[in-house]
Amino acid sequence: MSAREAELAANLDRVRARVADAERAAGREPGSVSLVVVTKFFPASDVRLLAGLGVTDVGENRHPEARDKKADCEDLGLRWHYIGGLQSNKAGQVAAYADVVESVDRAKLLARLDRAAGERGVALEVLLQVGLDSGRTDGAEVGADRAGVEPEDLPALADAVTACEHLVLAGLMAVAPLGEDPATAFDRLAGIRAGFLADHPGATTCSAGMSGDLEQAVAAGATHVRVGSAILGSRPSTH
Repeated sequence: MSAREAELAANLDRVRARVADAERAAGREPGSVSLVVVTKFFPASDVRLLAGLGVTDVGENRHPEARDKKADCEDLGLRWHYIGGLQSNKAGQVAAYADVVESVDRAKLLARLDRAAGERGVALEVLLQVGLDSGRTDGAEVGADRAGVEPEDLPALADAVTACEHLVLAGLMAVAPLGEDPATAFDRLAGIRAGFLADHPGATTCSAGMSGDLEQAVAAGATHVRVGSAILGSRPSTH
């Protein structure tokens, strides 16, 4: 085993143990939370090592890095999650390789996602990214540039997805706002999700929680956590 593989294996074991502990603390079934390893900025060689260590889902948020990395790792049979902010003119390109698009926050994206999925002959899973800035009680100013659909606009966006022939409404995604206790933010997400599931009972995925707040996300019902630095280490320097 190479030094890098040993490092990744040790980090992965620690994160898996954190997830298992969080499941127990929340009274949830063991294995009910899936791990998406975020590999942005890291090479395809790391993705290959992770696959050898049992990782099945990877997340990327930069196009075309994500496209090229998937092409390099096509033989591994991984599920690729696109988790970054999505520009309308890039939506079709992302849908040409992603298995799950987690960052859908406006209807303008849907036609291009749907068309590209149809051209691939796949049913593309999408998650609706919900903005959690609304409803903060800590007095912080809501950032105008924060991604995510407003909770009150979620039903209309969900209906627009279900009207698309090649898109599958899989669930919700969220990021805890900067500066707020993530437990409070994810409790808010849990309330939003309860209403969402009443209208879309099949859309059970909830992607929330990262390296620093996965425990709080699991406690609030997350089904997927997106972990990068706790497994891969600090972001490599880029030139």
